[in-house]
Amino acid sequence: MKTIIITVVVFALLMTTSIIMGGNKFNDKEENEHNENEYKSYSSKNLDVAVVTNANYTEECGSCHFAYQPGLLPEKSWVKIMGDLENHFDENAELDTEMQTELTQYLTQNSADKSNYKRSKRIMRSLGKSDAPLRITKTLYFVRKHDEIPYRIVKENKDIGSFSNCTACHTNAEKGSFNEHEVKIPGYGRWED
Repeated sequence: MKTIIITVVVFALLMTTSIIMGGNKFNDKEENEHNENEYKSYSSKNLDVAVVTNANYTEECGSCHFAYQPGLLPEKSWVKIMGDLENHFDENAELDTEMQTELTQYLTQNSADKSNYKRSKRIMRSLGKSDAPLRITKTLYFVRKHDEIPYRIVKENKDIGSFSNCTACHTNAEKGSFNEHEVKIPGYGRWED
């Protein structure tokens, strides 16, 4: 009995020391395998937003930045964004008329206000009826979810640079998951609020 108690105490001390010292239970390879296995068990109801399914959108928009899921903004926002591509956040992102029409339809038909996914619904609840933010980072929902993260950890981090760089920290963002337990901030590790 005394041996069992000593073993339990030693184990508890080792685990506490590991947590305090910042130890991970996985090395990088094991962690990636764990994340992949975790994703394989996802179903659409586990995802936060619908994944991007339009190859042209991924190619055209995703070639410059993360191809944001349409469910992250309301239809009004996508219409405004797609209507001014020659002045797209200080860049010229003009498309031919046919491609612009196709992508606008894709984005508006799958926008947050037409989605049944949980984050899309929460984003919509955080907006006023006439709100049409041009940036996901300007939605009240986004601001509330990121308010505990020190600005310097993002802006002064060469691997992130901006809160709009979702994939830098959200390891499964491209798969439609923005789960806080999957956040890994470059240079800082896992983030728990």
